[in-house]
Amino acid sequence: MTRGTGVGSFPGTAQRDYDEALAIVLGELAPSAHGLAFVPEVPGRGATAGMTGRTLGLVTELDADLQPDGWRLTGTSGAPAVDQRRARSLLAQDLDALEERAAGHAGPVKTQVAGPWTLAATVERPRGDKLLADHGARRELAQALAVAVTDHVADLRRRLPGATELIVQLDEPALPAVLAGGVPTASGFGKHRTVHPPEASEALAWVVDAASAAGATPWVHCCAPGVPIGLLRGAGARGVMLDLDLLDAEGHDAAAEALEAGDTVVLGVVPTSGRPPADKVLVERVLRWLDLLGLDPEKVGGGLAISPSCGLAGASPTDARRALELARAVATSVSG
Repeated sequence: MTRGTGVGSFPGTAQRDYDEALAIVLGELAPSAHGLAFVPEVPGRGATAGMTGRTLGLVTELDADLQPDGWRLTGTSGAPAVDQRRARSLLAQDLDALEERAAGHAGPVKTQVAGPWTLAATVERPRGDKLLADHGARRELAQALAVAVTDHVADLRRRLPGATELIVQLDEPALPAVLAGGVPTASGFGKHRTVHPPEASEALAWVVDAASAAGATPWVHCCAPGVPIGLLRGAGARGVMLDLDLLDAEGHDAAAEALEAGDTVVLGVVPTSGRPPADKVLVERVLRWLDLLGLDPEKVGGGLAISPSCGLAGASPTDARRALELARAVATSVSG
C-alpha cells in the first residue's frame, strides 16, 4: 500500500507553530491507512530547533555549543553548554506534545535525525574547521550518533506504545558533496578532501545498524543531486527518500533496483512552493515514472511512498497543509 508522508520541517517561529504543525501531521496522515505520520520540525524557532541543533540535543556523549558561525563540539566532559541543553529541552517539549496528541495512535511513525556526514560537514571541531577535516573526530561523532539514535528510538517506543512501526530517517543533504570533495573549508578558499565510499558507508552503517537493532526501520533522505542510492542501501538503509526532479539516469535505475528488491522509495513529487498542481497531475507523473522503469504499480505495493520534494519550512502554513494532503491523495490514487 502506497503511503503519503512529509520530509519533516514546517513553517513557523514559535511553539504554537509547532503545535499547529503537529495537529496538521496527525490530522492529515495518522487517520489514513495511506498516511505515514511523523515528528514535525519547526526550525524557524531558532538554531536549537534546526536539524543540526535538534540532533546534537539527542547526542549525550559529546558536548557542543553555539557559535556565531554555527555549532561546535567542545569535548566529552558530560557538561553540555547552555545551547545544547536548550536544544535537548526543546526536543523533549516537542516529544511531550507528540505523546499527548498521539496517545492511542496505532499506526507507523517516522522521526528525523541529521545523518553523520551532514553533521560532520556542518559542525565544527573544538580547534576550528569542520569535523569533516578530522578522521578521528568524524568517527567519534558517528559512533556517538549511533548511541543517540538507540536512545531516541527507545524514548519514542515508551511515548508511543501503540505505534506499529518506527522509522528513523537520517537526513543527509550534504553526503553527495562529502563524497565529491565539495564541502568548503572554514576559509572558503579550499575544499575538504573527498571521503571515499567505504568510509562513508561504514559511518552510515553504524547509525543505520543502531536504528535496526533498536527495532526501527532505517531510511535515508537526500534532496540533492547525485544521491548515492547504492551506497545508502549497502550501508543498510531500507528506504531512500528522493526528489524526483533531481534524479539522473543512474538514480532512476538505482531507485528501480531498490523497489524491485523490496526496499522503500519515497518519491518527492509534491512542490514545496508556488501554486500546487491538481493531484491528478501528480498521480499521472508517478505512474508514468513507474511505467518508464518497467514497474507495475500493483507489484511495487508498499515499497513506494509519496512526499513533498523537500522540507516545508519555507512554505506558508496553508501550503504546508496542502502539501501533505496532496501526498496522501496521490498515494491513495497510486494504490488504486
